[in-house]
Amino acid sequence: MAVKRDYYEVLGVGRQASADDLKRAFRKIAMDSHPDRYPNDAVAAARFKEASEAYAVLSDPGRRRTYDMFGHAAVESGGPAVDFSDMPFADIFDTFFGGGGRAGGRRQRSNRGDDLRYDMTITFEEAYVGVEKQIDVPRLATCERCSGSGAEPGSGEETCPGCRGSGQIRRTAQSIFGSVVTAATCPTCGGAGRLLKNPCVQCRGQGRLERARRLAVRIPGGVDTGSQIRLSGEGEAGIRGGPPGDLYVVLRVKPHAHLARRDQDVIYELRVNIVQAALGDRIEIPTLEGPVEIAIPAGTQNGQSFRMAGRGMPDVRGGRRGDQYVVVQIVVPKDLTPEQKALLRKVGGLTGKPEKVSKSFFEKLRDAITLD
Repeated sequence: MAVKRDYYEVLGVGRQASADDLKRAFRKIAMDSHPDRYPNDAVAAARFKEASEAYAVLSDPGRRRTYDMFGHAAVESGGPAVDFSDMPFADIFDTFFGGGGRAGGRRQRSNRGDDLRYDMTITFEEAYVGVEKQIDVPRLATCERCSGSGAEPGSGEETCPGCRGSGQIRRTAQSIFGSVVTAATCPTCGGAGRLLKNPCVQCRGQGRLERARRLAVRIPGGVDTGSQIRLSGEGEAGIRGGPPGDLYVVLRVKPHAHLARRDQDVIYELRVNIVQAALGDRIEIPTLEGPVEIAIPAGTQNGQSFRMAGRGMPDVRGGRRGDQYVVVQIVVPKDLTPEQKALLRKVGGLTGKPEKVSKSFFEKLRDAITLD
């Protein structure tokens, strides 16, 4: 069984810490580790659970005296350890640090509409030049009849009888060492604190209706798969007149038929035969701005690359363009005629030995073709 840490050590305070010191220490840990803020962090959850237990004991004068005298055993005899992990993060501050006027502010922020995601596929060429697209986005929009209030025009609202307008139901858990007050969202009004006298007949009290909206999305040149464009305020409408969420357009760029991308650079694999590599050639290749003829020098080696400055993708932020790289891939023929085989034997021969450094295969091939 794991040994529990000292409660003062858990909160990071000394044994002479005042009530305000304890409160500040627990507040800091709650900010850094509450499950609402870090839902998938098991370490943070364990730290918060440990801190909530320590604070529940040390913030109660009677239980603190017992703990100081007898340690964990005496405190645990009063019942199971207190765990505030299921208490909403916002309610932590109402319960322990005083909600005051902030409660209304929290409810207002919680009424914000949801963010939306729209997946869009564009071509490689559109990603290069930039493009404007029209999209239709289905979303919850503010009800025009009630202006988002959810109430039939002229009917208004009334105070929730369940929570008396606070939006929260407070409960007190008793133990032999004291009591702990917790707060939960009022189930009657859903935390709003008020109820509709007469719900809007069009949106049935929701204040929102599903509507499709057509939007123009400007996509800058240089975007890549995974790039996001945020349209502020174009998400779903807020609840009861709350602010709208945002719309995130997530892009997928189709692969190009011939070009590959690496950040802002583009790469073209040029396949040439051994004669072209040996003697050199002028070959037309694709670029983002159309076909361009380039010179392949004599004696080009397999895997050799050539840089074409400024012919890559633009940077989304700065606009500076990357480069295009032409990587040579020498294709060795598989099916040769007798004449071609004779020529190759004349050039290189089949000696069973490595090629000598004095004269390369391509030089021999060039000489043989020239002599013929």
